This record gives sequence, structure tokens and C-alpha cells, in this order.
Amino acid sequence: MPHRTELYEDPPSSCWPIVYSPDYNITFMGLEKLHPFDAGKWGKVINFLKEEKLIADDLIVQAREATDEDLLVVHTRRYLNKLKWSFVVATITEIPPVAFLPNFVVQRKVLKPLRTQTGGTIMAGKLAVERGWAINVGGGFHHCSSDKGGGFCAYADITLAIKFLFERVQGVSKATIIDLDAHQGNGHERDFMDDHRVYIMDAYNRYIYPGDGFAKRAIKRKVELEWGTEDTEYLQKVHTHVEGALNELRPDIIVYNAGTDILDGDPLGGLAISPQGIVKRDEVVFKAARRRRIPILMVTSGGYQKRTARIIADSILNLHNLGLIDKELATSGAGNPRVEQMIRDSVKDLTNLSLQ
Repeated sequence: MPHRTELYEDPPSSCWPIVYSPDYNITFMGLEKLHPFDAGKWGKVINFLKEEKLIADDLIVQAREATDEDLLVVHTRRYLNKLKWSFVVATITEIPPVAFLPNFVVQRKVLKPLRTQTGGTIMAGKLAVERGWAINVGGGFHHCSSDKGGGFCAYADITLAIKFLFERVQGVSKATIIDLDAHQGNGHERDFMDDHRVYIMDAYNRYIYPGDGFAKRAIKRKVELEWGTEDTEYLQKVHTHVEGALNELRPDIIVYNAGTDILDGDPLGGLAISPQGIVKRDEVVFKAARRRRIPILMVTSGGYQKRTARIIADSILNLHNLGLIDKELATSGAGNPRVEQMIRDSVKDLTNLSLQ
């Protein structure tokens, strides 16, 4: 019998299935600047969406922090206990001075934001199934598995969201992870290594962290990219393999890890995708999901430049402008006539990506 959790309590029906909390953002004594990650990007995304009048504070779902009991659905007690050592958290977050801070500070200033984002992903999983789509403005900690963190990922939110759905939501027994962050998603791959209910597609720069050969065995559709891959080749590959993955197995939920570290100039990603290319990529994934009426949960994952927040906001606005996400859709489920008309209008666009 699953434990009782606040994460699956129903938010007001007037809310968009967009999940966020101001607690997502990591700010203390400038230490967050020692990692190339923009540790306030999540709040900036929300501010851009407010400026564009897409959302207001009372129209988004407030993320709740995942409790130990929630985390133990996937994580081992031994792993959670390790996070009580500041030097372990310093290693995982790649911010060495964290090792010298008292652990109560680390819990409050570093791990609580990451636990709140993790709670947000779990909440968004249920919302996606109920409303056809959901976006957690944070999350996507795809390097963390049940017993090991790394690469700024302390909790396995993708694994957790899927396991929660399998255990608690009737009719959800198959999931597809589409991981388009620049790095290999070795955390969820290790967690679902022998689980035939989960199909993993992963497109990543083959030469960078984590290079986890063991985890690669879990990838059903592996798209290994070269240094400096640009828009045309990238979008063709994404389109071909997303369509192929969803034709191969029709899941009950898609978890889309929409990392923006594929952006040209990212210090860690090593790819060369334009801002417009990122917006187009997200559009391709959402169109493929909507056309098949498969619920989709998007998490924002990696993205290590200051302009990343604006690009994520622009992508969400584009999805809304195209009718791929909207209020009607969120309350009426996946089979929205406006969406289906839009899909019919854009078939040429999808099949002619190479001409752009």
C-alpha cells in the first residue's frame, strides 16, 4: 500500500499544470556562482512568463518539498543518510566550498530547493496524466539514481515521478523518457536498467560527462552526437528518433527532459544549437506527443548560461501560441480539436525539418 503523500493532492482546477515554487532557487553568499549553473534560472523563467501575461502567481501549481518518505519510494536510506555529510553534497553539486558548511545550512540552502523541485516533478507527473500535459519549471536531475548522485543532481526526480505513477495512478503501466539534455541521463538509465515498462531515448554529446558505459545498456534508442552539432542535423535526428521511439512503444506517459545545455556556447554541453533550434526541438516533441494523445511531462534540466531562462520561457510561449499547451487542453485532456487541426496544418513542417 503506497504511503500517503501531499504531492498527489489536487490543486485548484483553475491552475495551469505548470509547477513552480520560489523555493527552487539557490541563493547564498554567492557560493552558487562557483558552479556554471544559473542557480536562479527557474524564477527568471516564471518572471518572463508573467511579463508576457501567460501566467500569474495564483494560476500556477505551488510545488511542495518531497519528504523522506516520498524519496524512499526510490532512494535507499543509506543514500539519503549520506546527504547529511556536507562533503558528499559538495561533490554532487560540484561546489567544493559547500564541504566546509554546517550540514543544517546545506540542507536548507542547497538540498531543500532540490527536494522542492523533486516534489514538483512528482506533482507534475500526476497533472500530466490528468490534463494531457504538465511542465515543472525545475527538475530533470537525470544523473541521480537510487543510490548515487552527481552532476548537480542529488535526487532522482524522473525515476520518482514514474514510480509514483506506476504505483498510484490506474492505467499508467508504460513510460517513455525522451532525454534531450546535452549529457547522457545515466541516473534514470541505471534505475530502469531491467524494467521493460520504461523505454529510454537519449540524445547526447558522446564525448562529455558522464560517459557511463554501463548505464548506456538501458537506452533503447541512443543518439550519440558529435562536438558542435548544429540545428539542421540535430532537429532531423530529434524528429526521426522521437517519432521512431513513440512508434516502437506507445507509452501511457512521456517524461521529456528538456535540457537547454545544447545551446551554442554552453561551457559543458559542447553542442551548437541556436535559441530558435531549442524552441523548435521542444515543439517537435510536444507535437509528437499531442498527435498521439499521450500525456507529456516536461522538466527543464541542465542549461548553464544566463540567457537560458529567456529561451525556456520563449519555448513555453511558443507551445502556447501553437495550441500545444493551453487551459482548454489542460482541462479537457489530450484530444483537443484545436490541437488536432494544428497538427494537420503542420505535418509538412514536421516532415521538412531538413529544409530549414
